[in-house]
Amino acid sequence: MFELDQLNPNVRGLKTSATLRINEDSNRLIQQGRDIIKLGLGQSPFPVPRVVVEALQVSAHEKDYLPVRGLGELRQIVAEYYQKRDHQPRTQDSILVGPGSKELLFNLQMACNGDLLIPAPSWVSYAPQAELLGRKVIHIETRPENNWQIDPEQLDRLCQDEPNKTKVLILNYPSNPTGCSYDSDGFSALAAVAKKNNLIIVADEIYAETAFEANHLSMAEYYPEGTVISSGLSKWCGAGGWRLGVMVFPDELRALQDAMAVIASETFTSISAPTQYAACTAFSPSPALDAYLRGTRSVLSAIASYMTQTLRSYQLNMVDPVGGFYLFVGFDQWREKLKNQGINSDAELCAHLLSETGIAILPGSDFGMTPEQLYTRMAFVDFDGGRALSVAGDESLPDNFIEEYCPKLVKACQGLDQWLKAL
Repeated sequence: MFELDQLNPNVRGLKTSATLRINEDSNRLIQQGRDIIKLGLGQSPFPVPRVVVEALQVSAHEKDYLPVRGLGELRQIVAEYYQKRDHQPRTQDSILVGPGSKELLFNLQMACNGDLLIPAPSWVSYAPQAELLGRKVIHIETRPENNWQIDPEQLDRLCQDEPNKTKVLILNYPSNPTGCSYDSDGFSALAAVAKKNNLIIVADEIYAETAFEANHLSMAEYYPEGTVISSGLSKWCGAGGWRLGVMVFPDELRALQDAMAVIASETFTSISAPTQYAACTAFSPSPALDAYLRGTRSVLSAIASYMTQTLRSYQLNMVDPVGGFYLFVGFDQWREKLKNQGINSDAELCAHLLSETGIAILPGSDFGMTPEQLYTRMAFVDFDGGRALSVAGDESLPDNFIEEYCPKLVKACQGLDQWLKAL
């Protein structure tokens, strides 16, 4: 029999990804008859755009293995998309296609022998991926007063430790879990530090197209020679289950891209052919996709505004998100009353909420915070995205939009309010 001590030491201490675990736990409770409001897994509530679904249907017969780096037509379309958006020269040779951005992020860390730098808080899987590879993880503390942005001077100081060792910094914006991003000044300051220290920056822009004001800026515009863009179809296109990710490389990092292609050739080979053909439509400009994105941004912006205003009225703390579908919520002002109920950590807080109210959220410690800071992440995605989009045209949303089209989010706020008052 296979014993625990036969496991790779880098694997033994790891657990299932927190976001996937909360989704499985929530579904199991629902199957048991519990009324659960799912604010744990950050899965897009919106349907895949009809034009993209139709493109997949048309391509369903495609059965051949495609090139390891991805379908040439798709890579060219993706290159044109990012060249137009970021004003940086791109060709199809700049693009690598993989089975979701998550796998590409892991393969990049595998190919690049260096330490990983990530902000705290940040997405749950960056650090475990590095740990699987036996890499050092350096958490960079950020603060809500600074919109959870990395301080350039702090980054510079951290880079002085083993200055000759390769370091990879992952920036995710709009951020999971905070919904915050960077402005031009912030990017410029980080770019100066990155150039000084020869950093490799992975710009995780999986939520870029969800920016509420459609005003996304990319680190690649400020540090083009050292920035790899990571994205895919899961968040803005509602196609998480399709598992298609892309990375965009500058010429200066072509050796890294080549190494990742070798890894791909020995692992996943290439991703689903029909999905790649359909993705050509997803990354091509069209009035239908423009309308879809306007609608999703309008809905997410309205929900974010409702949630922040409502939760702040309960003496909860958060920074206004500018994109995505997350709130990073602090319970510090309830610390004493929570302590009186035997709740001293974020995990205990989330466990009590799930058990007593049916509201499923994640503790901030899953994202790199300490348990006693009492932060939680809420994904405001438990609503019928297709129905919501049906009223999200170019006109403003109906006055009763949240109550009519997002009743579970309203119920979650009300349940949280009642629970806090009863402490």
